[in-house]
Amino acid sequence: MERYDNLVSTGINEFEEKVIDTAFLNYLYRLTKRYSAKDMKRFKDHKRYALMVCFLLESRKILLDHLVKMHDQYMTELCRQTKNSHDKKHKEFRKRQKKAIDAVLETTHVLLEWPDEQPLYKKDLWQRIDEKHLLASIDDLHIFKRLEERGYCDLLLARYPSLRKYFADFIRLPFEVAKGSGPLIKAIEFVRKLDDGDLKKLPENTPTAFIPRELRRSLKDQADNINRNVWEMGLALAMKDALRSGDLYLPQSKQHVSFWDLTLNEPSWDETRQAVYTELQQPPPHEVRAAISTQFHESVSEAKKLFGLDNFAEIQNGRLKLKRDDKLEVPDKVNQLQKVIDAHMPSIRIEQLLMEVDQMTHYSRHFVPIQHHQSRPKAFYKSLMAAIISQATNLGVVSMSNSVKGVTVDMLRHILQYYIREETLINASAEIVYQHHELPLSAVHGTGTLSSSDAQRFKIRADSLLASYYPRYYGYYEKAIGIYTHVSDQYSVFSTKIISCSPREALYVLDGLLENNTILKIREHTTDTHGYTEIVFALCHLLGFYFMPRIRDLKDQQLYRIDKTVDYGDLNHLLTKTADLAIIEEQWEYMMRVAISLKQKTAPAHVIVQRLTNSSPSDRLTKAFTNLGRIIKTEYILRYLTDKELRQTVQRQLNKGEYRHKLPRWIFFADQGEFTTGDYEEIMNKASSLSFVSNAILYWNTIKISDIVEQLRQQGEEIDDETLSHISLLPYKHVLPNGTYFIEDEEKG
Repeated sequence: MERYDNLVSTGINEFEEKVIDTAFLNYLYRLTKRYSAKDMKRFKDHKRYALMVCFLLESRKILLDHLVKMHDQYMTELCRQTKNSHDKKHKEFRKRQKKAIDAVLETTHVLLEWPDEQPLYKKDLWQRIDEKHLLASIDDLHIFKRLEERGYCDLLLARYPSLRKYFADFIRLPFEVAKGSGPLIKAIEFVRKLDDGDLKKLPENTPTAFIPRELRRSLKDQADNINRNVWEMGLALAMKDALRSGDLYLPQSKQHVSFWDLTLNEPSWDETRQAVYTELQQPPPHEVRAAISTQFHESVSEAKKLFGLDNFAEIQNGRLKLKRDDKLEVPDKVNQLQKVIDAHMPSIRIEQLLMEVDQMTHYSRHFVPIQHHQSRPKAFYKSLMAAIISQATNLGVVSMSNSVKGVTVDMLRHILQYYIREETLINASAEIVYQHHELPLSAVHGTGTLSSSDAQRFKIRADSLLASYYPRYYGYYEKAIGIYTHVSDQYSVFSTKIISCSPREALYVLDGLLENNTILKIREHTTDTHGYTEIVFALCHLLGFYFMPRIRDLKDQQLYRIDKTVDYGDLNHLLTKTADLAIIEEQWEYMMRVAISLKQKTAPAHVIVQRLTNSSPSDRLTKAFTNLGRIIKTEYILRYLTDKELRQTVQRQLNKGEYRHKLPRWIFFADQGEFTTGDYEEIMNKASSLSFVSNAILYWNTIKISDIVEQLRQQGEEIDDETLSHISLLPYKHVLPNGTYFIEDEEKG
């Protein structure tokens, strides 16, 4: 908050940023970020001030995004800690409650059995009952009752002083609200007035509808006055949810703006509206109901004909029953050939591999400064290779400089500051993917039109906005982040993102597909069950991607029909609910606007998907996407149940992505494969370098495997393409990522 206040104090809010193109503003920000204060002093006043204004405008956006993220993380962690404490106390007092109930029951029995004609005095009762034990039991029951009714709220309120350390400043940020969220902004104004002393207490018309259910019992005292602490804690929680959904937003931020500010603006939409349907190959509004109905009836009719033919699925007593799909069969000759290839792969040091791949692909030409001039410092090539390896292996520049003769820490830092960044790594990686796609052996493994995406978790030691607990692998005390990669059917990585382990992976599926800058023309995409939601099904459909996730608990999935009157035979038992075609038709133009905005990258896809996912249940646009997704999901599941080839395609592609995870673990070895920095740019550089090196190894492997196969064929071995298609192109143990680098000190001329 202090950094934001200092930034605002410069007077930056007086500038109107909309006069500057967003992309150009971002470019000048990235350019200025790489200059030192000494560099800035060299520029003439008009250039220096122009750069600083752009830098401050973009910094304001980023700071506001970070503040929202920090509030979200703080409240999420607050609720997590409170829940854990409540569960622990509840467990403790539940045991004591059982004993307390026994004591009270025992006393009750004594009272009921006491003779009517005999007076009962306390001293008589205490002769039969342990007084201290009974009183302690009653106290335990009162505590347990309070714990049941208000325990969570009490524990949450105990953390209220901690919340107030930042909330009084946070609530003064320039928030605005979407239509229908007026009570929230009114509540924010009340807190500001209370803090300023303009209000002494909360008035009778204080909005309370947003207060969570678990806080409501403690909201008012016996005099019917609102407890400010409870109310303000409820407001902080409501603001977290509203910022996620976009009902509350910051117009000056980058990602937490109004939902429609994330999409094409009105003039651009009006200009492209008519052409959008052709570009997206979707029907116009007046034809959408008929088009969806026709496609749905055709899909279900086909599934009806094929259902049960391969014995994967059957309907028993009106319920879907599945047999466990057998593992993909790998012929013995494939295993034998894989062993022969692995044994013949020559060992190679990682720096030598990178240089050999560069000689064949010339990827190093993509590592240029942000201004794109061609000047290069002394010993550039060796320093570039060393810097890439320092990031991909997690060694860092200090350890790398100690492992390479003639390359200093300052040389490596200079390369990282000016030449290695997300943009250059993506372009260099795309070069390798292009050249790999042209290799004959790559085509044996796929056409480059199918992909999968998955996250790989890495422990992180430093504080980071992306770090979160991941109990499944790291318990409740150590945090992790995810590297989310998109992998083609040719094993190449065409997208890499750093993500938090908290949200569902489905948020990031579209990012990689839409930001793909390689030669690969992805048309089909698969994920595991964490990568799908009904909204993702709908958006993939509108954008021309066939989405085919592997869904866990498939037999329990709710399937939908679009017409209650149509008879689908045995499938009637599965199609038990009806999707709403009317709301899709009503919102179709808005859905097209969102889809074309995603395609034109007006905002990161995961931001738009998250807004749609977190929108309130009454939001009609979200309902429309959800209902379209239900229809597309139903069509896909019915095909999955009846198409063995589809099931095997999904399984085979996911296996490729999961197998590739072994390679990053092998390369990213330093510091036990854990991130030691919390800076997003540094983490992203390491993740992108890791994916780049993965593609370089893939290219080198494919060349060598092709040579080995050719030698085997010349020796009389019969190796067909079907067999080769099962051979992994990513053996990795022959690559040596550690030790002393550039022993032969080969310098490119």
